[in-house]
Amino acid sequence: MKVCGFTFIRNAVKFDFPVVEAISSVLPLCDHFVVAVGESDDNTRELIEAVAPEKISIVDTIWNEDLKEGGRVYADETNKALDAVPDEYDWCFYIQGDEVLHEKYLPVVKQAMAENLERKAVEGLLFDYRHFYGSYDFVGDCRHWYRKEIRVIRNDKSIRSYKDAQGFRKAGQKLKVVQVAAEIYHYGWVRHPREMQQKVEAVKEFYSGISEEQAANKALEEFDYAAEYDALTRFEGSHPKIMQQRIKRLNWNFQPDLKKVNMKLKYRLLYWIEKRTGVRLFEYRNYRLTE
Repeated sequence: MKVCGFTFIRNAVKFDFPVVEAISSVLPLCDHFVVAVGESDDNTRELIEAVAPEKISIVDTIWNEDLKEGGRVYADETNKALDAVPDEYDWCFYIQGDEVLHEKYLPVVKQAMAENLERKAVEGLLFDYRHFYGSYDFVGDCRHWYRKEIRVIRNDKSIRSYKDAQGFRKAGQKLKVVQVAAEIYHYGWVRHPREMQQKVEAVKEFYSGISEEQAANKALEEFDYAAEYDALTRFEGSHPKIMQQRIKRLNWNFQPDLKKVNMKLKYRLLYWIEKRTGVRLFEYRNYRLTE
C-alpha cells in the first residue's frame, strides 16, 4: 500500500497558516507528498521546501483570477496538486493548510486504509472534525461548523475537488466512503486578530469577488472574535504534539461568554434539538456512507 499526501497553499507566512504542522502531521502515513504552492507575497515556497525535502515535491501555480467567486479557486488548486500525484500511489491523503491530524490517530487511519485497500467500492475515508475558534481553548459548537468531511481518497483522477474544496465528487456524484474513528483539528479560526482579519479579507477576494484594494483596506483592522461566534464550548482534550510550539506563542487574549447563543430562532431550535438528541436535522452531507 502506497500513500501520497497533497495540499495547496499560498501566502502561508503572511496569513500565519500552520501549514508546516499540517503537512508534518500526516507525513508519517505518506510515502510522498505533493504541494501546489501558489505565487505568494512571502517566502511560502522556501517554507515548504524545508519541511521534508526527501518526501515533498512542489508544483508552482498561479491562482486563476477568473475563479474569484464561491471559492472555486481553492478546488482548482486542490485539483492541481491531486493531478500531480503519480499513478503508483493507492491512496491520496488531503490536508488543508490549517488542518492537523493528531498523532494518536495515525495507527487508526493507517489501519483503515489497509482494510479498505481492496474494497474497490470504497472511494474515500470520512473524518470527524473539531473546529477551534478564537484561541486553542475553544471550539465551535453549532451547525455553522461542518462535522465530517472526506480527507482520504482513491488515486483516481476522475475524482475532483468540489465547489470550494471542502470535499470531493466523482462525475458529479457523492463518493462512497467509510467512516474513520479519527478527527481532523481545524485551526483556521485561531491566529492573531491582525492576521485573522487579513486572511478573512483575502478569502473574500475569492468568494465575493471584492477587489484587492477593498480587501487591503479592510485588512488594516483587527478581527473581533467576540462579535462573530454563534456558540462555543471549552476544549478539554489535548492538542497534537506538532502544535505545541505554536500554542506557546499565543499572544492575544480571548475569553468568550460560553453561555452566549447568537442564532436566529430557527437555528436556535435546531441547536436545542441537537444538544438533547445528538441528531443534527437537515445536515448537509457531501458523501455516501457505506459499511
